[in-house]
Amino acid sequence: MTTHAPRLPFERTTELGPPPEFAALRAEQPLRRVGCPFGGDAWLATRYADVRKVYADPRFSRAATVDADVPRVSPAQTPPGGLFAMDPPEHSRLRKLVAGTFTMKNVQRWRPRTEQIVGGLVAGMREHGSPVDLVHHFSVPLPVTVICELLGVPATDRGYFERLSRLMLSTTAATGEEIDEAIGTLLDYLGRHVAERRARPSAQRSRDLLTDLVEARDESDRLSEQELVQMGVDLLVAGHETTANQLSNFTFTLLDTGLWSRLLEEPELLDTAVEELLRYVHLVNGGTTRIALEDVEFDGTVVRAGEAVIAAIGSANHDETVFEEPGRIKLDRSPNPHVGFGHGVHHCLGAQLARLELRAGLGALLREFPTLRLAGEKRDVPWREGQFVHGPTELMVAW
Repeated sequence: MTTHAPRLPFERTTELGPPPEFAALRAEQPLRRVGCPFGGDAWLATRYADVRKVYADPRFSRAATVDADVPRVSPAQTPPGGLFAMDPPEHSRLRKLVAGTFTMKNVQRWRPRTEQIVGGLVAGMREHGSPVDLVHHFSVPLPVTVICELLGVPATDRGYFERLSRLMLSTTAATGEEIDEAIGTLLDYLGRHVAERRARPSAQRSRDLLTDLVEARDESDRLSEQELVQMGVDLLVAGHETTANQLSNFTFTLLDTGLWSRLLEEPELLDTAVEELLRYVHLVNGGTTRIALEDVEFDGTVVRAGEAVIAAIGSANHDETVFEEPGRIKLDRSPNPHVGFGHGVHHCLGAQLARLELRAGLGALLREFPTLRLAGEKRDVPWREGQFVHGPTELMVAW
């Protein structure tokens, strides 16, 4: 690596647009060697086409990162047994067990309950009075309650696994030992719920996703015990962290740019607005590592077998060759082929559920609090630091 090579992550704790380094790299060195905080150097893909290629091409492996000291933005190594650390066919086998729950048709069955949860949170905000912390009173409890009910764990445990989730998603905010300990604690937590399912006769079990997974393990041996518990952890963490942060990020962005008023005037734009905010907001600091299983060429540059590649989704979503005026938020942008939920076999399993929660949440805030505004100065909003996922730790709003 040359002396002037950039280093990941390009973390910006006070801005929601992508770091400026990405634009220069797309124009000049779309596939560039970068230094990672842990494990050495990697290739960084910044153009839309290259990012999609890294995500979809089976020559790039997630399984090869398991328990290996590979280039990465987190001090913790990739633990085995989870969907995020597998390649097909193992990944396909596990994903099939839960994919049906997250189809558009099945997710729509959760709409009434999601809207009921949203209504309760809105009522709680009104009872608290203006100003209120949107993160604590709305953005976090909405997806946490939904995923807890879907999975079958108590939403009252929210504070417990929120803290552990933040540790798991640390880049520089926690040590590798602290992250490993948090993972182990969550595995124990889900393991206790698995044992509880087995202790109750099947006729007494509620029909939740964890029950389905236990039956898939015990009755047809379609996954191992480790895979069962790890999947529960993955679903619990992924099922609330990104959506919770995006609810706050989106609200902040709409209020900060004045686009809140546009959506009030044209509520029919809500669906395309959510897609545009998914494209625009830079959510992930750094990215997940993949290892080339053989030599792969990118427009004249060859990634050699065994080398690491990190695909920058935030950069791909601002690629000027795909998105006209990518730095401008167009609430009616269509088509909008963003990769905010990833691409290929690891495309976010819960994408439709996240869309439901984001639309229901933002829609309710617009209807119930049309005069919503930031309760203080933009510069005073505290943001998460040293975290893989970007968002405010507190967002005080008033109406």
